[in-house]
Amino acid sequence: MLDDNLAPSEIPTVTLAEKGLHIPLSSGSCYFNYYWLRDADPTNIDPATRERIFDITEIEGGPVASSAFLEEQTLLINWVGESHVSRIPLTMLDQFMVSGRNPDPAMIPRRLWKAGAYDTFARFEQSDIEASDSVRQSFARALIEDGVALVTKMEDSNEALTRLANQLGQVTPTADGHYFDVRLEIAPTNLAYTARALEFHTDLPSEDAAPGVQFLHCRSNTVSGGYSLFLDGAAAAEAFRESDPAGFELLASHDIPFFRRNVDWDYRAHQRVIELDRDDQVSGLTISQHLQDTMDLTQDVLDDYYPAFCRFLSLLKEDRFVNRFRLEGGSCIVFDNHRVVHGREAFEANSGSRHLRGCYVDRGALRSTYRTLVKRSV
Repeated sequence: MLDDNLAPSEIPTVTLAEKGLHIPLSSGSCYFNYYWLRDADPTNIDPATRERIFDITEIEGGPVASSAFLEEQTLLINWVGESHVSRIPLTMLDQFMVSGRNPDPAMIPRRLWKAGAYDTFARFEQSDIEASDSVRQSFARALIEDGVALVTKMEDSNEALTRLANQLGQVTPTADGHYFDVRLEIAPTNLAYTARALEFHTDLPSEDAAPGVQFLHCRSNTVSGGYSLFLDGAAAAEAFRESDPAGFELLASHDIPFFRRNVDWDYRAHQRVIELDRDDQVSGLTISQHLQDTMDLTQDVLDDYYPAFCRFLSLLKEDRFVNRFRLEGGSCIVFDNHRVVHGREAFEANSGSRHLRGCYVDRGALRSTYRTLVKRSV
């Protein structure tokens, strides 16, 4: 920040270069490109729609500063061939230099967890989420930070799930429609609709954009068996990176095919088993052996890829990562489908009833809701 008490002769000088400016900021002299500065002008954003209304391509030859100086806490730039003067707050430039991007309250570091974490999962009552922005914000934060949360005292109705999902965003449709019901079916189209055990997986990798946040509302669960199995895929992948860096690199750099076929559809997509964000941190996994298609990497790549893939699948089954628990009627487990890997133990089909109703909300909607609630709370 610029000291407001400086005499005019003491104000640091902005230096013009061929392609940008050297600007004195609190962290020292920092370089900013002319295109970036012209596009960053706050007046380029329409105050009503909050969308960009400036087309930088209309500046023939590109933007070039004719002069630039500091005034109070603002950078002023006069541009060659333009009557417009850009006024850019120094706080905006300082914040950008910290991370190289705009500040984002939803950029919360992931809190990794392993076996034994179930009792620490954030828990919220549905009525509290619906009644309080503060609770809704905490709910959204838990899903960004931990990738999972439990909602209790859910109504036994279809509408209850819709209301809960809408606290984060609109329900995202998939091949199954807007909602799906996990219960025994005479002619199942999915292994989940049987009493068999489900191996660890993430949902619907066969869709180009696999669904983001998953909701599983337990309407009833009185069967013998059928325990839920959950693990933090990011924690497991980071452990794999440490123990097997070459294998990690293979799974994080090659896409493999997935499918979902039935009488009425034939979905196919390629996904990466280990997903990395722009900071090279594990943001999620794509795992589903029952929807995995025939590997189409070249055979010489498969010489190394397949063994690494199998080593990683074996690691996911290790007791140090797995949380085993029973979903009770009236609860809803909500989790990041790109991060939390889940499965199910087999159950006795004739021992009672088991009905889970589910849906998805986009991860972008989750973060959007969190940003809006943070802004509203300030």
